[in-house]
Amino acid sequence: PVDLDDHVVVLPYSSGTTGLPKGVMLTHRNLVTNVDQSLGAIEIQPGEWTVAFLPFFHIYGQTVLMNVYLARGAGVVTMPRFDLEQFLRLVQEYRTPRIWAVPPVAIALAKHPLVDQFDLSAVRQIFSAAAPADETLMNAIKDRIGAEGVQAYGMTELSPISHIAPAKKAKPGAVGVAVPNTECRIVDPETKKDCMENEEGELWVRGPQVMKGYLNNQKATDETIVEGGWLRTGDLGLIDEDGELWIKDRLKELIKFKGFQVAPAEVEAALLELADVADCAVLGKRDDEAGELPVAFVVKREGSEPTADSIRAALDGRLVSYKIPAEVTFIDAIPKTASGKILRRQLRDSHA
Repeated sequence: PVDLDDHVVVLPYSSGTTGLPKGVMLTHRNLVTNVDQSLGAIEIQPGEWTVAFLPFFHIYGQTVLMNVYLARGAGVVTMPRFDLEQFLRLVQEYRTPRIWAVPPVAIALAKHPLVDQFDLSAVRQIFSAAAPADETLMNAIKDRIGAEGVQAYGMTELSPISHIAPAKKAKPGAVGVAVPNTECRIVDPETKKDCMENEEGELWVRGPQVMKGYLNNQKATDETIVEGGWLRTGDLGLIDEDGELWIKDRLKELIKFKGFQVAPAEVEAALLELADVADCAVLGKRDDEAGELPVAFVVKREGSEPTADSIRAALDGRLVSYKIPAEVTFIDAIPKTASGKILRRQLRDSHA
């Protein structure tokens, strides 16, 4: 007989943005629980439609865009691959009230001129997940489309959702509160003691959506799921006075400049505010004196011709001096996963 609590039903792989991908063992209980948790936090109605461009082999597409919508009796329009014009046409045609996006698509909705050619008046909420999206981007979406920009948080190891911003009360930039039957805490990575309100540390999560473990990798499992069943996410964040979670960056991706921490996501958010920048990524580069220096890879907006100096000058006043990239390299595209996460390891290897 099938043991719903123990038998593995799907084996999605982690993104592998900073290391090799790992097989994530998710059980029947993990998936069914996360569908119920999601429906307890999202006001999806029977009969409404959404447009799915994320692959169903990715946990975001599988749980949210397939399992959650079908469980509610709602409809899913599938796309074989993402094409902005086709996506906007389908959203217009099916009068989609909710868009489920990843940051690159959220950026397009905020900035791309094609958006103005379509009627998106039915859209009430635009969810962004899989990678951090900052307050400026969420506000830009609301100003342009009139829809509420909402962030959610999760990871493959959490089936994937653990946090969703409250309906109609989303704080731009925050990823919301824990979904039902989920506990979370912010822990000092060095001392393993709980952090205070508004104090940054590593996010730990406990709940029935936590994975069984990594396939054939007990060492990684033991490092990730620790005593008491807590899953160490590896993400740096804080919980504010209202109990809402703010994600700052991946702990492994923090740049250490002369003892100061530089979060790539913060620098990327500042770069994306610039009119000449279509997309970007920030990495740390080894330096004998500073330890690491932030360096930026930038995709120019079509028709613009910024220079490295003009980009750096535009960041003056937006960022403290040590967070301004020491180098700016222009490239054609930022390598990303299907869910929109920057493939920093690939970017680093190709520009070493």
